[in-house]
Amino acid sequence: MTSKPYLIAGGGIGGFAAALALAQKGIECIVVEREDELREAGAGIQLGPNGFRMFDTLGMTDAIRANAVFPDAMVMKNALDGSEVIRVPLNTREFTNRFEYPYGVIYRPDLHNSFIEAARATGKVEIRLGSRVETYDDDNNGVRVTLGNGSTIDACALIGADGLWSRIRDTIIADGRPRVSGHIAYRAVLPEADVPEESHRNEVILWAGPKTHLVHYPLHRGDIFNLVSVFHSDAYEEGWDIYGDVGELNQRFAGQRPEVLGMLDKIENWRMWVLCDRNPVKNWSRGRVTLLGDAAHPMLQYLAQGACMATEDAVCLAHHVSAHSDPTDAFLAYQADRYLRTARVQMTARFYGDIYHAAGPLAELRQMMLSGRSAQQSYDGMSWLYSGVNANGQQILP
Repeated sequence: MTSKPYLIAGGGIGGFAAALALAQKGIECIVVEREDELREAGAGIQLGPNGFRMFDTLGMTDAIRANAVFPDAMVMKNALDGSEVIRVPLNTREFTNRFEYPYGVIYRPDLHNSFIEAARATGKVEIRLGSRVETYDDDNNGVRVTLGNGSTIDACALIGADGLWSRIRDTIIADGRPRVSGHIAYRAVLPEADVPEESHRNEVILWAGPKTHLVHYPLHRGDIFNLVSVFHSDAYEEGWDIYGDVGELNQRFAGQRPEVLGMLDKIENWRMWVLCDRNPVKNWSRGRVTLLGDAAHPMLQYLAQGACMATEDAVCLAHHVSAHSDPTDAFLAYQADRYLRTARVQMTARFYGDIYHAAGPLAELRQMMLSGRSAQQSYDGMSWLYSGVNANGQQILP
């Protein structure tokens, strides 16, 4: 379709999902990654049925299934008294009949590597490591990108998949620094053999406490368990690979159930990151430059949809690039299909954070609202998210 490749800034999950989706449409791509090696920080990712719908479009289902775990349920428990707030059965016949696809969890590097391998196998994706997009010039006929070493690349268009702190977003939207939520997440993995018997379940279990929660579930074909503990804090450091303060963690979770403290006590070293997002925007494209994933619509993790939304973006973007001769038109059509859906996820994730961390009367209201809900009622509430997108990553209006 063009003699110039598409350049993708960022070699994470969203960047390689976009490269794969475009390559499958016959479009050559260059993925530019600032790090010297391809790696994904973090541990577990939850994959809703909407994510598996995109994997189906991309021909990735078998590769994902080979490494994923398919939980029996999502469960919320009260971290103070141990009562079960709500249980949502997963991967039952009723669930898959309703949503067509399963619910899985996967080790982040496994998902990342699956996208990398699939993109490389197309023969249409070039990868440049140790390179960072510094500036670009869009002359309406193409984009000339200048890298950190001073070299340039002439591309048909530029896709900013460079994450929460996107430099490319700065040039398009210029909305400053991300919004700091005041929530801190600590993550770790625990060998399966070290998981206490009472917590050894094939379930995504969330212990909801006052201004805290702990979530854990099996990963990597069940060999390890993913642990993420979240609490309110004024601590702030940028990055994904900073060690957490075990003293503060223990203080925030003090007085909670033995099942919670027993899991926390198993971990000596936690990696921390500050949870940030941004307010939704309607436009994240300018000319031959657009954004994707966290660069376009960063969201808190409370809906577990970051990777799924980036993959939906990638599929939708490739669909419109293939359908339009001009990247400018393609990018406008792509964001028109995506901005309302991603904005809803951003805002709903903020609300869920309040629900998870409720205390006092709000916690009692949570119990009253959620306890006793049937599986069908839970599925009805999830329908907009899990069934709200078609095979091209386009929103299906409710």
